[in-house]
Amino acid sequence: MPSWLDGASFWPLFAFFFAIVFFRTQATYWIARVVTTWSLDHTRPQRPWVRRVHAWLQGEQGQRGVRTIERWGLIAVPLSFLASGTKTVINGAAGVLAMPFARYLPAMLLGCVAHSIIYATIGWAAWLAALSAATGSPWGIAALVLIVLALGALIVHAVVRARRRRLTADTADHDDTLDPRDVRTRTDAGRDDVAAPRPPA
Repeated sequence: MPSWLDGASFWPLFAFFFAIVFFRTQATYWIARVVTTWSLDHTRPQRPWVRRVHAWLQGEQGQRGVRTIERWGLIAVPLSFLASGTKTVINGAAGVLAMPFARYLPAMLLGCVAHSIIYATIGWAAWLAALSAATGSPWGIAALVLIVLALGALIVHAVVRARRRRLTADTADHDDTLDPRDVRTRTDAGRDDVAAPRPPA
C-alpha cells in the first residue's frame, strides 16, 4: 500500500483496494477467456505467453477452479474473494467456461466490494485469523461470510440508490423547465383575448 494512504479514512482505502482487485480480476477473466478461445481456434498464432497461460488453465489449479464453478455455480465467484489463492483460480475458471459476462459482472463486483471492505477495515491478516478461528465450526465460517457479503450488498445498494436519486433530481429539473409549446399556447391565448370583439352596447 502506498505511504500516502497511511492513516487514510475508509473511503480512500476502499477505493484504492477496489480499483486494484477490480482490474486484476477483470484481466484474469478476460485473459483466460481469450486464451481458451484462441486455443480452440487453431488458426490463430500460438504465442509463447498464450501457451503458458493455456498450460496453467489446463493444470491442476485451473481445473480445480472449473470443477468448483461447475459444482457451486455463480456463488463461487464472490466467495473466491474471501480466501487466499482462490480469486485467480475461480475467476480464471469463469473465463475458461465463458460464463456470461452479464451474470459474472455483478457477482464479481460483490466479491470486489467484500474484498475491499476487509482490506480497508480490519486488514487481510486479521480476516484470515478470524477465518482460521472459525474453521472449527461451519456456522462460524458461514457467519463471517454472510457478514462480509451483507456489508458488500449494503454498499452496492447505497451506491445504486444514490445514482437513482441523482437521476430523479435531474429528471425533476428537466420537467421544471418551460416547454416552448406551452409558451406559444399561452401567447396565442392572450392574443385571442385581446382580439376578441366587444359586445354591442
